[in-house]
Amino acid sequence: MGSTAARTFLAFHHNAKLYKLSAVVLAITPFPALAEANKLLFKKGTDDDFAVVTGQTIFHPQGGGQPSDEGVMTKGDEIVFRVSMVRMDAVNDGQVLHFGRFDSSSSSIFQDGDTIEQSIDVEKRLLYSRLHTAGHVLGAAVRHLLEKEIPGFDELKASHFPDSAACEFQGSIEGKWKEPIQQKVDEYVDKAMPVEVDFWDEDDFRKNGLERLIPDPWRRRGRSSGWSKLQARRCIRAVGRMLIPRICVVRPR
Repeated sequence: MGSTAARTFLAFHHNAKLYKLSAVVLAITPFPALAEANKLLFKKGTDDDFAVVTGQTIFHPQGGGQPSDEGVMTKGDEIVFRVSMVRMDAVNDGQVLHFGRFDSSSSSIFQDGDTIEQSIDVEKRLLYSRLHTAGHVLGAAVRHLLEKEIPGFDELKASHFPDSAACEFQGSIEGKWKEPIQQKVDEYVDKAMPVEVDFWDEDDFRKNGLERLIPDPWRRRGRSSGWSKLQARRCIRAVGRMLIPRICVVRPR
């Protein structure tokens, strides 16, 4: 029942349109038996909940201001585990914890080594993707217009949750900029530009003048860590997360 230290393979990084996936259960832990740091990740956890670790996953963890995927993991028709939240393990680096509970109709629970099928809630994934992409579009529009107009301007943080989607900037933005910002956003959307995802190492950030966006793990560990670009993919997972293929899709039909 204890967790192993193996990293979870993040299948969604390699195929964002993969909505079902077979995976092997590496560990299953009752919520009360979790390390305290991991209990804090799932504040709604009860004695009826579990954390499941699989060798690979299509469930994207919460992060980058965006909610996690939700869905189910099943073993045949006998066992149904409803995933309500997904987070990166706070204790075992690189592991993904799938929080949730088994249906009352399930005959038993998963066992280590079981092969199960993962299925995400596609409708929610697409909604979160649109909100996340819209946040990047808005941030790009505001930066394009105001970076040289407002002293100390910077993008601070963003929320892509459906009930609190917003972007926060440093500096005082006057109301006169509201219409130009909306026009610039509309311009980007109308162009239907493709959304491209790339993976950078620390040198790539510096070459593009984006030192301020270097992920925290590099700052903490320093250049001597010797991280490769493959490792950097895990570090900047929120950047390449759930983004729609073309900007025009952010506009509601």
